[in-house]
Amino acid sequence: MNFPGSGILKGLAVTARNFAGSYFEKDRLITEQYPEERPKLPENARSFPFLVYDGGDPEAGMRCVSCKICEKECPPQCIYIVQDRDAAGKALKRPKIFDIDISVCMSCQICVEVCPFESIRMDADYELSSFERFGSLVLDKARLLKSNSYYRSIHPTEAAETDARLEADRKKKEAAAAAKAAKAAQTPEAAK
Repeated sequence: MNFPGSGILKGLAVTARNFAGSYFEKDRLITEQYPEERPKLPENARSFPFLVYDGGDPEAGMRCVSCKICEKECPPQCIYIVQDRDAAGKALKRPKIFDIDISVCMSCQICVEVCPFESIRMDADYELSSFERFGSLVLDKARLLKSNSYYRSIHPTEAAETDARLEADRKKKEAAAAAKAAKAAQTPEAAK
């Protein structure tokens, strides 16, 4: 049976229990001394997207091939991609410009889900505030590129699954190419 003010009394009882318990059990102490003590984020925490690259060189190891699927599927349309071209005007499989406006991004992770090349992932870095109104809120390709080792450090389980899937795809392509080369090598011999 609830009487008027019972909710307030229950809330005060919880507060008093936690206050008294914090002196005896350090696990109950829930206040973090931020920014000196950084919170340990769970592995599935996400803030804004970043681009993954393999190897030491960000430009050469970039997984993104500028297919623009993430740009088309983004609900707030905060991703802007321009495909790179060579001197003859032929399209190259990498972005010349890859920008994300994080002032518009709603961290929905749709861009991650639709990327067929496992190149865009969600970061756990949440300290992106700035004194500028627009300039630093648009992340360009240089600021978005982060190594695969960084990705493995913030999302180890997901990164291991992704690396295993990419390795299996690479081996499958190598086997198909070897089979095609073997078949091509047998064809001229059969013609003689």
